[in-house]
Amino acid sequence: MSSDVTRPQRCGNARDMGCEQLTSLTAGMAIPFGGDRITRVSEALAAAFRPGDRLIVVQETGDLLHVPAEVHALAAAAVGQATDAFSAMGLVSDDAVSNFFDAFANRLEADGSWAPIAAANAEDVASAKARGRSTTRLLASPRMRADMIAGLREWRDASPSRRRQVERIDHAGWSVEQLTAPLGVVGFVFEGRPNVFADAAGVLRGGNAVVFRIGSDALGTAKAIVEHALAPALDMAGLPAGACMLVESAEHAAGWALFSDARLSLAVARGSGKAVAQLGSVARQAGVPVSLHGTGGAWLVADESADAARFAAVVAASVDRKVCNTLNVCCIVRRRAADLAPALLEALGGVHAAWKLHVVEGDEAAVPESWWSRRTDVVRAEGSVSEAQVERLPLSELGREWEWEATPELTLKLVDDLDEAIALFNRHSPRFSASLISEDVLNHERFYTGIEAGFVGDGMTRWVDGQYAFNRPELGLSNWEHGRLLARGGVLSGDSVFTIRTRMRQKDIGLHR
Repeated sequence: MSSDVTRPQRCGNARDMGCEQLTSLTAGMAIPFGGDRITRVSEALAAAFRPGDRLIVVQETGDLLHVPAEVHALAAAAVGQATDAFSAMGLVSDDAVSNFFDAFANRLEADGSWAPIAAANAEDVASAKARGRSTTRLLASPRMRADMIAGLREWRDASPSRRRQVERIDHAGWSVEQLTAPLGVVGFVFEGRPNVFADAAGVLRGGNAVVFRIGSDALGTAKAIVEHALAPALDMAGLPAGACMLVESAEHAAGWALFSDARLSLAVARGSGKAVAQLGSVARQAGVPVSLHGTGGAWLVADESADAARFAAVVAASVDRKVCNTLNVCCIVRRRAADLAPALLEALGGVHAAWKLHVVEGDEAAVPESWWSRRTDVVRAEGSVSEAQVERLPLSELGREWEWEATPELTLKLVDDLDEAIALFNRHSPRFSASLISEDVLNHERFYTGIEAGFVGDGMTRWVDGQYAFNRPELGLSNWEHGRLLARGGVLSGDSVFTIRTRMRQKDIGLHR
């Protein structure tokens, strides 16, 4: 500590004997991170910090995250209640869990209990619009409501996942079996999408408990879902009230506080790439395993043998709305640019009245010269904005994910061959989803073998969805950007949150080694 810091006080609990408690920060104070680097306290952070607050130093980046004492207390209390509930879940029958999902779905379906949820959502949407925030995924539309209900009923009807035998080995006089078991308390931080709230409740199917922190834009909607659907469903089914906890705070610090709690068995984050990466760092520092679902945007590659009609149909089906599996980057083999690039533009125009294209520098000839002077009205979160319809993009930004509202936005890159497209994907993308349009069977095998993606297809990119593809509501769709470990390599759903216990049964009383 530097000499200008207010004198630290001894920690008050026996577990922390010998440590000292930080009570204040000063502007310019040096904070070590990463073993051999330092970052400095800003004036704003120094002024905001109070005794009892917490400072999280992100060791990967040097970010200084301020967690006010009251926010930390909220998160800690929620995790505490979930921890107690997890212990109680061991005595809850699988039928009771099924009854919970049924009751939750019924409450969302009933107009009487949905009305206050819809009213809260309308307020959230209006507030977000007034602040220039995106509302594309915030609106609890009839489709979203129907998907939530369907997802909960899928969990209701799913086979129980506790004590499922994975392996059994019989020996003379004794046997060993491996059984699935609940993992524990799952911490889940996600963006302002009300439907994810219902999806994540799927972890209860396996006997787990969950603590949510939802983006501030949707906090009012989430609180209404808890009050009018989730909490009554837990009560009706006889499940412990703490099995699904919401941290009722709009502060970003609530997510940091939650993920820094070592009582979590798994931390799941989904949202924007930078925020998710930061949350992952916080959890790892606390010793909590993470599953990160932050950066999406699918890639589409058309090789020399691509059928133009199939290519156009795939483009049109992949840009209907902006979600993580929306077409984001299109690579066309240069020898087919003359017919496939116009097909790309025509497909975009066939789905949306306005669109925006980013062409990688050096590939400008792929787009008719007249397009470079055109302007279009692009719908942004803050409203409609007049912008150039086609813009140049440096190769270094090829992997950038375009976050759009109602105006499709994507990148075009010409490549010499399929191998170059694969190499570009592996170097610049989040290694999430890729699709190849080709009539060459060998190229499809080459693509699948070489592409570093968790999801690979030969058609529209929008198929990548747990509920759509696997009939299992998802907690997140994982990319390979940070590796391929457990819960990172595919669809993370409620029934994939488990661990393994090993049980021995002895028949021969005289058994010995």
